[in-house]
Amino acid sequence: MATVRILWADDEIDLLKPHILFLEQKGYTVVTVNNGRDAIEKAKAEFFDIVFLDENMPGLSGLQVLPELKNYDPTLPVVMITKSEEEHIMEDAIGSKIADYLIKPVNPNQILHSIKKNLDERRLVSEKTTNDYRQEFREIAMRLGDRMTHDEWSEFYKKLTYWSMELQGSNDEGMSQIFSTQRREANEQFSKFIVKNYTAWLKDRTGPTMSHTLFKNNVAPILKNTGNDTVFMVVIDNLRFDQWRTILPRLKDHFRVENEEIFYSILPTATQYARNALFSGLMPSEMEKMFPQFWKNEDDEGGKNMHEEDFLAAQLKRLGFDFRWSYNKITNYNAGKKLADNLSNLMNNKLNVIVYNFVDMLSHARTEMEVIKELADDEPAYRSITQSWFDHSPLLDIIKQLAEKNCKLIITTDHGTVKVDNPIKVIGDKNTNTNLRYKAGKNLNYNPKEVFELRNPQDAFLPKVNVSTAFVFAQNTDFFVYPNNYNHFVNFYSNTFQHGGISLEEMLIPFAYLQPK
Repeated sequence: MATVRILWADDEIDLLKPHILFLEQKGYTVVTVNNGRDAIEKAKAEFFDIVFLDENMPGLSGLQVLPELKNYDPTLPVVMITKSEEEHIMEDAIGSKIADYLIKPVNPNQILHSIKKNLDERRLVSEKTTNDYRQEFREIAMRLGDRMTHDEWSEFYKKLTYWSMELQGSNDEGMSQIFSTQRREANEQFSKFIVKNYTAWLKDRTGPTMSHTLFKNNVAPILKNTGNDTVFMVVIDNLRFDQWRTILPRLKDHFRVENEEIFYSILPTATQYARNALFSGLMPSEMEKMFPQFWKNEDDEGGKNMHEEDFLAAQLKRLGFDFRWSYNKITNYNAGKKLADNLSNLMNNKLNVIVYNFVDMLSHARTEMEVIKELADDEPAYRSITQSWFDHSPLLDIIKQLAEKNCKLIITTDHGTVKVDNPIKVIGDKNTNTNLRYKAGKNLNYNPKEVFELRNPQDAFLPKVNVSTAFVFAQNTDFFVYPNNYNHFVNFYSNTFQHGGISLEEMLIPFAYLQPK
C-alpha cells in the first residue's frame, strides 16, 4: 500500500516537530512549509493525499491559500487549523469545502483521527459493515427458518433492505455475493408464504393492510384527525421500499416522519390492479361488478387506469367524507413543473392526491434503452438514479412548498419491482397479456411447480372473463418467456426490473405520514 503523503503549512512549524515525528512513526510522509505561498507551490509541484493548513499565517492566510489549492485540485482534502473560534472564520472555511476543522492547540491523536476520517473512512466503514453483516448473517438465516407472520415479514424485509443499502458501499465482493444468495433464499421463502396464505387473507379478511384497504386503514384516520389542515397524498408509482429509503434523507430536511409502515400490494403487482385497488378500496372483481363502466379487463381496449379519480370519488363517498379534494396525475417534467407553479390553487382543499409516474417509466426505459441499462446496471445504481431524479424533479420543489405551507404529507406507492434473471417457459394464445411476471388467459400452458397458479381467479377476487380463465404468477426472480424466439427474449429481458408477480420487492411497499418541521 502506497505511503500517505501529507503537506503541513504552519508559520510555527518548528514547534510541531513532535507531531510530525509521531505521524512519521505511524508510517506517513510529512512535508512541511512555513508560509502560504510555499504551500501553493509545493501542492502544485508534488502529489499529496491531504493538506493541513494553518489559518493565521503571515502573508497569505490559510483562508487565502485554500481557494488556490481547491482551484488546482478540487478533490484534495484540506484540514484547516486555527487558534480562533470566531464563527465567521469557521463559516468561511466550511463554505470553501474544507475536509475538517481543528482548533489549536491540537494533539497528535486529533491529527491522526482527521487523517483516518478523510482518507480511510470508506475503507474502515466498508470493513465494519462487512463484519457487522457477517455477525448478523446467522441470525437472518435462522429467522428464515421460522414461520413468520405478515408483520414479521415486513420487519424482516426492512432489515434486508438496510443491509442491501449498507453493503452497496462495501469493497468485499464475496460478502455482497453471500448477501445476494441470502436475499434470494428470503424471496423463495416469502413466495411460499404468499402462496400458502394469500387467498385465505382475502376470503377471511384476516391479512395485513393491502392495496384495497390502505386508504380506509391508513389514510382515512389521518383525514379525520387533522382538523382543517390540508393533506397531500403523493403516490409515486413503482416505488420500492429501498428507493423510498433512498429519497427519505432529502425529505427529512423539510418534514419529520410521523409514521412509516410497510403494506402489501395485491396480486398482480401491476398498476391496473394495485393502483385501482388503492383508489377504489375494492378488489378487482369487486370493481368489475360495482363499476363496469370504469373497470377494464386484460383484453379490453383502452387505458386501464383512466378512472382512478372516479374510483377515489366513490370511495370517499362510501367512507362518509364530504370535503373539497383534487386528483392530479403527473406523467412528465412539464406537468410536474406546472403543478409546482400553481400549488397555491390547491390549498383550500382538504385532500390533494398526486400520482407521480416517473419510477415506472424508469423501469420500462431501463428495459428498452441501452443507455438507461448502463446507468442503472444493478440495484445500487437503480437506487442512485432514483435519488438523482428526485433531487432534480418538480416533486421535490412541490414537497418543499408543502413544508412551507404547513401541509401534512402522505407518500406511498402502488407496487414495487424486482430484478429478474431466471426464465420460465409459458405458452398462451394471442389474447394472453404481455406482462413478464404474470399471465392471464384461457389457454395457458406452463409447469405448475414453477408458478403460483389460480385456476379459479375469483379465489383472489380477480375477474374471470371466461370459464377457463386462469392467472399464473412468477415468483422470486423468475420471468415468463414464450418458447418462440426463446433465446432472444431471455437475453433481452434478463437483469431487467419487472413487476406483476410475487417477491419481497414487489409486494412489500412503503407508506409514510410526514409532518412539516
